[in-house]
Amino acid sequence: MIKIKIRECNCREDLEKIFEIWQEIGWIEDDKKEQDALEEFINSGRGKVALLNDEVEGYLNSVCGKFQYLERELELQVIAALTISRIARKQNIATQITVEALAEAAAEGVHLSALSMFEQGFYNKLGYGNGSYQNFISFDPAHLNIKRSIPIPERITLDDFKDVHKARVQRKKQHGYCTLLPSEITYVDMALNSEKSFGLGFRDKKGNITHHMWIKPEDNLHGPYYIRWMDFNNSEQFLDLMQVLKNMGDQIHLVKMKEPDGIQLQNLIKKPHKDKILTKKGKYQVINKVSAYWQIRILNLEGCIKNTSLREDHLRFNLELVDPIEKYLDNKYLWGGLSGNYILSLGKESSIKKGKSSDLLTLKTDISAFTRMWLGAVRPVSLPYTDYFIAPKPLLEKLDNLFITLPQPYVNWDF
Repeated sequence: MIKIKIRECNCREDLEKIFEIWQEIGWIEDDKKEQDALEEFINSGRGKVALLNDEVEGYLNSVCGKFQYLERELELQVIAALTISRIARKQNIATQITVEALAEAAAEGVHLSALSMFEQGFYNKLGYGNGSYQNFISFDPAHLNIKRSIPIPERITLDDFKDVHKARVQRKKQHGYCTLLPSEITYVDMALNSEKSFGLGFRDKKGNITHHMWIKPEDNLHGPYYIRWMDFNNSEQFLDLMQVLKNMGDQIHLVKMKEPDGIQLQNLIKKPHKDKILTKKGKYQVINKVSAYWQIRILNLEGCIKNTSLREDHLRFNLELVDPIEKYLDNKYLWGGLSGNYILSLGKESSIKKGKSSDLLTLKTDISAFTRMWLGAVRPVSLPYTDYFIAPKPLLEKLDNLFITLPQPYVNWDF
């Protein structure tokens, strides 16, 4: 009989075994620096290990953070890692360990949980739904249509990780931005593949990093260069960083990066369509791609609604909510999921309470689709095409009119 036990991670006891699992599945190399980075990562959050017949065969790390919802900051749990050894696959370990982490955070009042998915579908059964699309753009930096005078940028190294983390945490926030609070997270982001990766940026007179980027080259000589992240607070700082990239264009033939939210990078490239044709199927292929690779779900429904302030229009309706995680919860958990009947009021002031009124129209949905609507990732009128989302047409149209003003959410911090 297979015996599975889940307990809190003890870095001193479990580091070696977790390192072996990460090596086994290809997440890490057999390198002392990477083992040190893994130790920092384990210490960054609340870890859990899964034991199969008394051997550690699974590991989860959840990290505390903040989520920007319009002008409000909400409490965020990020599932920063979930790794299962080769022999423990298909034993329901990943589900069990994730459910424990979610129930624990929800019982503490955390508003949201987010993660990057290995594939769509697995985490949906726990109530997660897709976030918005992220654009990925590749371009020849020599073809950037900008010309500006900038100071000489400074080198940023792993030794600067505390300054980098401070800059990331204090960056200007927009709707959907996620911020991971432990500085160890930035250390790990910089330390993995640190022999190749490097940073460039600018500081103010007090020595604070004002804007910077962290770069991982696929090939140091000619690229491609992948921009792991780029942080700036205004258009001038953004253009400074783009000029730095352009200045490397005499040697580097391709830059790959996530398109910053609200910025159409193609408008800064001289001949994007010609470059795309000329580089087709080559190593330095100019191409734009799109993907929804992150997922999110509400844990604290009352808290999220209380912090929802939309435009003046006021809408009141019944909500019949299904939370699929409940099939995995039992009496040992202090949180029982979010399924139930609610009366929901949305507008400049929003509220939610248990109950149902015969005088109100009713929305029937699950927590995945509801989160996607609330976040602004998908318009309410479009959700019935892809999700469990049933409502009379008048209610759908009113919901669409209310949420259409939300900007698209972008996490702006990979996890």
